[in-house]
Amino acid sequence: QVQLVESGGGLVQPGGSLRLSCAVSGRTSIRYSMGWFRQAPGKEREFVAAISWRGSDTADADYVKGRFTISRDNAKNTVSLQMNSLKPEDTAVYYCAAVPSPGPPTTVREYNYWGQGTQVTVSS
Repeated sequence: QVQLVESGGGLVQPGGSLRLSCAVSGRTSIRYSMGWFRQAPGKEREFVAAISWRGSDTADADYVKGRFTISRDNAKNTVSLQMNSLKPEDTAVYYCAAVPSPGPPTTVREYNYWGQGTQVTVSS
């Protein structure tokens, strides 16, 4: 089993940047694809970005393309999400997820493991 812990959330002004991190522990030797999802109050959890086990393949939601970048460091067992040009509509709880798949898959139902989430608030 794998455990995921997100960090790096907080309050940022529109146009600002924030970097989220996901620490992975447990059976880290398994070839996991990793994903970032977000959920705002009253809305369904939605896909943000995903990366394959090797890091060679990535996928991004249309509403974050050109602004967010997902990356991973398997040696350090971490996955990051660099968020630039943040907008108020980016405000949500951001979740890190993992699945033993060559992927990367892009839907909530395809992921097995989830972190507890970290709050990102974009407001002036």
